[in-house]
Amino acid sequence: MDYRQAGVDVEAGRAFVDRIREVVTSTHRPEVLGGLGGFGGFFEMPAGYQSPVLVSGTDGVGTKLKVAHMLNRHDSVGIDLVAMCVNDVLTSGAEPLFFLDYLATGSLNPEQLAAVVEGIAAGCHQAGCALIGGETAEMPGFYQAGEYDLAGFCVGIVEKAKIIDGSQIALGDVAIGLASQGIHSNGYSLVRKIVAEAGRSDRDAPGYDWSECPELLNGPSLADVLLTPTQIYVQPILSALRTGLPIHAMAHITGGGLPENLPRCLSPHHSIKIDPLSWPILPIFQWLLQAGRVSTADMFNTFNMGIGFVVVVPDSAAEQAIAHFQQQGVGAYQIGSIIAGDGSITGIPTR
Repeated sequence: MDYRQAGVDVEAGRAFVDRIREVVTSTHRPEVLGGLGGFGGFFEMPAGYQSPVLVSGTDGVGTKLKVAHMLNRHDSVGIDLVAMCVNDVLTSGAEPLFFLDYLATGSLNPEQLAAVVEGIAAGCHQAGCALIGGETAEMPGFYQAGEYDLAGFCVGIVEKAKIIDGSQIALGDVAIGLASQGIHSNGYSLVRKIVAEAGRSDRDAPGYDWSECPELLNGPSLADVLLTPTQIYVQPILSALRTGLPIHAMAHITGGGLPENLPRCLSPHHSIKIDPLSWPILPIFQWLLQAGRVSTADMFNTFNMGIGFVVVVPDSAAEQAIAHFQQQGVGAYQIGSIIAGDGSITGIPTR
């Protein structure tokens, strides 16, 4: 017996690394030292910082990967992977510098996994960070045929005196919500259950086909809408900071929605009051609510509901902030305000 007979093709692994080399190196910044294939990725500290602080984050794509596997569409989940990490790091005001990925599969499929890595590279280009390394693990018997899992790791940098941690928040500050591109990468266990099991009046069997185009979505199929990648907010936020927009706090709206993520950027002495009618709810959320008969509270506790990122600014800077993000091509809405409290969120159903 040999390793290949056991299900691991070492030569195919080497060929895969060679195949993705060009797309990976296309993301490199001037600070990257060395090339792909070593035991570690090298990144020189950028110049111009007096007291640099490194900010790290890690995340995955969750069961959205199940949708990609079912539909055999792998070109966008890499963008999701990068987005989930860089948006987290961004909340402190840090610029993402470099990214690494971990990709595990039962049997290496070069076409499939190359599409994944190309998506990761595309996400790195959007975020302005370098893809400097990763790991592709072939683990026969551990994953279903044709399936893989992803994890990402990001490191960013911020001047110590410019760290945004919520301590700058003051009473009367306002929350500016930045529009999401849809579901992003959270709540897909519920999404898949609704698509597979939702009762229907127009047929005997429950459930929907991923190729269906529900009228409420006004055109695109469920597959197209639900595989839309997560919005990367790095460039609009960094450009806002460079222009001097006074941002006091930021939150990335991921699993748990607004109720779980907004309080993470508040002090124990402040709360945030949200107006749920202040931004448009995307059709996909309306469809999920109706098709799955999901309560409004569960919708807000599971999904971003059309707001993927929130910045807190002084009331006097609200119009400036909205105009800036709209000029950057990102929908922006004044969705709430800071009030005295205990670090909680009010105005939307949470139970």
